[in-house]
Amino acid sequence: MKLPDEDRALSPHTGYTRDHWVTAADSLLTAAWRWASPGGARLDLPGPPSASGVRSDGLEGFARTFLAAAFRVAGADGKDPYGWLERYAGGLDAGTRTPGRDDAESWPVIRDHHVAGQPMVESASVALGLRLTRPWLWDHLAPAVQDRIEAWLRGALRHVPAPNNWYLFPFTVAGFLASVGRADAETAQARERALALLAGWYRGDGWYADGDGRAFDHYNGWALHLYPVLDAHLAAEATPLGPRLREHLESFGLWFGGDGAPLHFGRSLTYRFAAASAVGLGAVTGHTPLRPGVSRRLLSGALRYFLDRGAVDEHGLLGLGWHGPHAPTVQYYSGPGSPYWASKAFVCLLAPPEHPLWTSTEEPAPSETADTVVALPAPGLLLQSTRSDGVVRLHNHGSDAVRPHEAESAAGDDPHYGRFAYSTRTGPTARDNPADNHFAVVVAGVRSVRRRIHPLGAGRGEGWGWAASWHRPVFGRAPATVPGLRVESVTVVRGPDELRVHRVLGAPPGARAEQTGWATAPGESVLRPLAGWTGDDEVRAPNGTAFVPWVSLPRLTGDVGGTAVFAALAVLGTEAGGPAASVGEEGVAIGWPDGFAVRIRFGPLRVEGAFEH
Repeated sequence: MKLPDEDRALSPHTGYTRDHWVTAADSLLTAAWRWASPGGARLDLPGPPSASGVRSDGLEGFARTFLAAAFRVAGADGKDPYGWLERYAGGLDAGTRTPGRDDAESWPVIRDHHVAGQPMVESASVALGLRLTRPWLWDHLAPAVQDRIEAWLRGALRHVPAPNNWYLFPFTVAGFLASVGRADAETAQARERALALLAGWYRGDGWYADGDGRAFDHYNGWALHLYPVLDAHLAAEATPLGPRLREHLESFGLWFGGDGAPLHFGRSLTYRFAAASAVGLGAVTGHTPLRPGVSRRLLSGALRYFLDRGAVDEHGLLGLGWHGPHAPTVQYYSGPGSPYWASKAFVCLLAPPEHPLWTSTEEPAPSETADTVVALPAPGLLLQSTRSDGVVRLHNHGSDAVRPHEAESAAGDDPHYGRFAYSTRTGPTARDNPADNHFAVVVAGVRSVRRRIHPLGAGRGEGWGWAASWHRPVFGRAPATVPGLRVESVTVVRGPDELRVHRVLGAPPGARAEQTGWATAPGESVLRPLAGWTGDDEVRAPNGTAFVPWVSLPRLTGDVGGTAVFAALAVLGTEAGGPAASVGEEGVAIGWPDGFAVRIRFGPLRVEGAFEH
């Protein structure tokens, strides 16, 4: 990918301008189209197939790259020097002639999510691409082709989505059909249903749950905010959802490190710089508290972070992984075309060249300006950044991958949700390796996992913050749980320090507690016992993380029977503030050498901090 020269006067932090974004889009499209079917209906990109099969994967490659082309051409007011829309017009024609036929061009039909349902996801990208480029593509298609496309898209309105952000796919299809004069009761119902669900999933602080459970992750920005707010923007309508996006962006700017990296947290991380979609959407629609120079810093920082670290392979394609290939980052539903949901970040190109997003001088990202703590009680998350290294840590006390109807099971342990902490510089260890940032109760030699997370609160004061939750330890053998066993956990952060406090209740005789720290190379992190721990050692994770191929984990151990309290200091880095902890009948007191102290009282939980002299 040959990018334009850097402009360090306009963009002192990244060197990137709008031209870099346009060039990146054109380069990714050029590479992807080398793998097009003869009629252009499928982009059969190289790589292992997803669970949906190669025909669905080919549609995915077409639809997701179409989204990048649509943002690029719409942002240029129809100028299309490489003829992208002509190619996609041909593919739309070929793919919808005989849907469901087993040949090189025909698209799979859209079915229920549990019956080869992936085409429903792709229908939203097709519909959004058509809506963005209507004057230059849709309006020039033959009526018969338009009718065939509509017939295929309506499959999304007539089948059952997955019980989460998928309901926004028929919503988006319906929005396109309405925009071209093809609205009816069926499109109205799809839109009303999605908006009703979205209202129920909103939990506050700018955060939606991804369904009826407590999954809070990057889908909040690249799906749950993006589809409805962009829909209103394209219709030139006011939307009550805009203020929610603004509130989301008040804290979301801190989800990116000083090196541009998004937090490595949640599922579908192979979408990479799509994580910045909400930042671009806010700038385009005006629903943002971020200054234009900060928005571009976050957007271009995320794009450059991945382009500089091998996300584009030797074929010029976005591969499956994080930097380069990384199998544990990839979900079962991911195929070779999946990474092109990164196309959503190109929403920023809807801001024309004269927009302040592109003309303002880049400003530092929030993680570069000061040591910062942000508490988000609604999703149960605590953010901590340190200016000295630009690293952002996320302490998870509220987001899990357990749906309401599911029972807890150790077999469902998900490293991208179950750990207590994540960052912009580290990834979780793989499921078959020792778990990082994990508190386990060990019974009869079996370590527990943390599945369903019950938040207990989150808050902040000047320069410090806390978040708390409880969970029921789950084991990978029968019986899966121990009656009465419960772990209450509190994270307190100040500067680079993370105080991890756990109270174990109802532990059986002979049980042991374990706490692991950050997954780094040896000597790059700290895990220091403060109370309750009697042993410490190091365990290795040879399968590494998405950031490094091999890591070690500091580990603390201690015996536990009945009720016990454990406290430890963790630091991602080597500079620690030297706090001390004491455990009493009422709870835990933590004091720093400068006189600042935090007191944690359990049952009911209270966390208070102040300078004590």
